[in-house]
Amino acid sequence: MSQSATKEFGRWRSFFWPVHTFELKKILPMLLMFFCISFNYTILRDTKDTLIVTAPGSGAEAIPFIKVWLVVPSAIIFMLIYAKLSNILSKQALFYATTLPFLVFFALFALVFYPSKHLLHPTDLADQLQAYLPQGLGGIVSIFRNWIYAVFYVLAELWGSVMLSLVFWGFANDITRVSEAKRFYTLFGLGANLALLISGPAIIYVSNIKRRLPEGIDAWGVSINYLMTLVVISGFVLMATYWWIHKYVMTDTRFYDPSEIKKAKKEKPKMSLKDSFLCLAKSKYIGCLALLVIAYGVAINLIEVSWKSQLKLQYPDSNDYSAFMGLFSTITGAVTIFMMLFVGGNVIRRFGWGIAAQITPIVLLITGVGFFGFVLFRDNLQGYITMLGTTPLLLAVIIGMVQNILSKSAKYSLFDPTKEMAYIPLDQDSKVKGKAAVDVVGARLGKSGGSFIQQGLLVAFGSIAAITPYVAISLLIIIVVWLFAARSLNKQFLKANAAKEAELTKA
Repeated sequence: MSQSATKEFGRWRSFFWPVHTFELKKILPMLLMFFCISFNYTILRDTKDTLIVTAPGSGAEAIPFIKVWLVVPSAIIFMLIYAKLSNILSKQALFYATTLPFLVFFALFALVFYPSKHLLHPTDLADQLQAYLPQGLGGIVSIFRNWIYAVFYVLAELWGSVMLSLVFWGFANDITRVSEAKRFYTLFGLGANLALLISGPAIIYVSNIKRRLPEGIDAWGVSINYLMTLVVISGFVLMATYWWIHKYVMTDTRFYDPSEIKKAKKEKPKMSLKDSFLCLAKSKYIGCLALLVIAYGVAINLIEVSWKSQLKLQYPDSNDYSAFMGLFSTITGAVTIFMMLFVGGNVIRRFGWGIAAQITPIVLLITGVGFFGFVLFRDNLQGYITMLGTTPLLLAVIIGMVQNILSKSAKYSLFDPTKEMAYIPLDQDSKVKGKAAVDVVGARLGKSGGSFIQQGLLVAFGSIAAITPYVAISLLIIIVVWLFAARSLNKQFLKANAAKEAELTKA
């Protein structure tokens, strides 16, 4: 191979895979960890939606109530416990103590709770409550009627926040330098989206199992058994990989210098949880970062609930609904991998943190306006829809799916990497306690914020269809706030990163 051809090959290699050969020892197990966590999250996310949306007497209108009254309190309680345990347990012990309870619950759900649902769910009492309460409070009755499913929903939501945002990214930030993060962080997301490409078809296959079962068998129950088995197996692979990294990667000084961490721990002031919150409240940097997380949660939640209400009308059967969600996850994984390889890392490297951080809200703005615009004005487009040979409902489902795919691919390829990079210039105390507050509570407040808006509108107007115009207006306001926060944080990030690099140069 000629010298020019070698240089060209090297250029394209760095474009797609900006990793040195010796760094494979570090990045491959990190990719596997992210793969396992995301594989489980995809299965749990699609399963929790299917359980709630297609449950008897329930629907997408129950989701805002679950997120406000169950998910947020649970996230706060978890954060308090996690902060307390972080002062008692080693980081390794904390990881296992966080992961195992999730796996135990999901195993018990398939083996005990779901098969006993008819005994555990108070169906008759829920029917009586529904007769007395107004239509707008139907979501609360749905939670009571299917409370085992609601608990599953909460634990599945926490898996995403805790294992992805807090545990994995917290671990990655501890052992990754800024220079590595610019090359590695978008690639970490490849593990997540390869998981989508595998978990999506797995969900489709398991959800379509009813075609191969005799009459009278609970096909959805069989599907849940298979899905939760996959979750537990993946969870144990995750723990084994974490152990391997500690034994073979964190003992290699090319990737990790224990003396730096020990020094940081000695210099770190001891702060109570109350003091930590007061410190975060006074930090403009953390405040802007929290706004980004909250704004994303509110925006995506406002759109998703409206889309899922359309999806239930198209696919009322649990297995059919789950199979469609599997297809959605598969396509999302493929599009996101494309975004990561050709867009994410290159945008960050070429245009900087600020531009990359603003792309996701712009994508949500454009696609959100398209979805709500069609839902609101589809009656005026009936002639064009007929020419396409489809129905308004199916077309609304497809447009909503495209919107969600583009939004999620922008999140994984741009929003997540830029968000995590923003933590790196912070001191160790802000990373640990600030990250717990922003990623666990902040993310849940984001989703519950959207749910609170929808919940209030549902109580006032009674149905998702009636609140759609108001939801669309709320989305526009949230995205404007998001863009202002991203611009402000960009200035602070550049200043903080320059100060940290100058400090390292002196040292």
